[in-house]
Amino acid sequence: MSATETGADAQIPAALTAPGLTPLQRLRAILGGSAGNLVEWYDWFAYSAFAIYFAQIFFPAGDTTAQLMKTAIVFAVGFGARPVGAWLMGMYADRAGRKAALTLSVAMMCVGSLIIALTPGHAQIGNAAAAILVVARLLQGLSVGGEYGASATYMSEMAGRSRRGFWSSFQYVTLIMGQLIAALVLVVLQQTLSKADLAAWGWRIPFLIGAGLAVVVFWMRRSMEESASFEAARAEGRSRGRTMLLFMQFPRETLAIMGLTAAGSLGFYAYTTYMLKFLVNTTGFSKPLAGAVNLATLACFMLIQPLFGALSDRVGRKRMLAIAFGGGALASVPVFTLIGATDSWMTAFVLILAALVIQSAYTSISAVVKAELFPAHVRALGVALPYALANAIFGGTAEYVALWFKSVGHESGFYWYVAGMMVMALVVSLLLRDTQKTSLIQED
Repeated sequence: MSATETGADAQIPAALTAPGLTPLQRLRAILGGSAGNLVEWYDWFAYSAFAIYFAQIFFPAGDTTAQLMKTAIVFAVGFGARPVGAWLMGMYADRAGRKAALTLSVAMMCVGSLIIALTPGHAQIGNAAAAILVVARLLQGLSVGGEYGASATYMSEMAGRSRRGFWSSFQYVTLIMGQLIAALVLVVLQQTLSKADLAAWGWRIPFLIGAGLAVVVFWMRRSMEESASFEAARAEGRSRGRTMLLFMQFPRETLAIMGLTAAGSLGFYAYTTYMLKFLVNTTGFSKPLAGAVNLATLACFMLIQPLFGALSDRVGRKRMLAIAFGGGALASVPVFTLIGATDSWMTAFVLILAALVIQSAYTSISAVVKAELFPAHVRALGVALPYALANAIFGGTAEYVALWFKSVGHESGFYWYVAGMMVMALVVSLLLRDTQKTSLIQED
């Protein structure tokens, strides 16, 4: 959407321009920011990847669909906490710095993962087990809500102007890598443990792994350098991270991020976390085969992010968004329909990958598009809050909505729901200015 005079078009007066980073310095900064991002998203997606095993531990009543719907509700509850985490951590990142927010977020994720790993099941403590699970997911939701905005902002600010799309794409590389590692752990445990052991106690292993990795990243992040954009805004003494400032001065940018995120998050979760359950519950694949297909598609999805990010540096962000959502609108219904009807893992793999390739035109530049819309003093909050709100409403409920359509006998309704949201985001994309040309990240 076009910029407002008081918002996106406004230039930061007397901005301090940091000297250009060397390639090695830039790489260290990107790796420092992304390592914690990987752990955050590993822990977050481990819940979804292993829900098919622990659903009966916390929710023993009902059939498989009913149990999965209850775990999906808890998954959505975690998403509900993400806007709160984004709001609090976004303000904190704009006031105390990106480094401080990133360190705090990974510490919170560590605690949440430990709680899930150590909580007894319904057979031991009754309904308290489900209640504790909800508390743990709320804590993880607060953590991830703050992580996305802080890491997206930090990585975009540390990337150089000429290759900002390429470098910032690693934000989604690590996001997908976290999910990929969760899926890989799932496959390994499926191959090394019996079904009984995996269902009884093996599902706790990935949460212990995630908590341990979070401790390592916590110490890594304590030695990170602050971004030049934040230092410049702090030196100017501009008011930072004020919620009303965001909605009053940048309403179009805020609404644009919500529109893009609504469709982008819905598509992402539909083709990744929900697809694992779709392959088992609808297509009829075994759990190990579904896990393997999911693992393979995620690996390819991860590897192509930098390619699309680099392409955006050449053709612009706006054109990439139009490709992502226009293509997604056309592909959603036939892709889901064909996957649901196939008995071939290769066909399923190709169809899922095709959908994810189209989605990559958005995911690869998701962070940088949002960061380029806002000046530094409100950037972390501007990236985090509207993203988290839309992500909670549309991404967090994706699995539940899909399972609800299936439970009432109209599963294809979910396919059309995804397609309709893609059309909405396409309209937003066409109205949005090309942030590659009008970026408000002025340092470097």
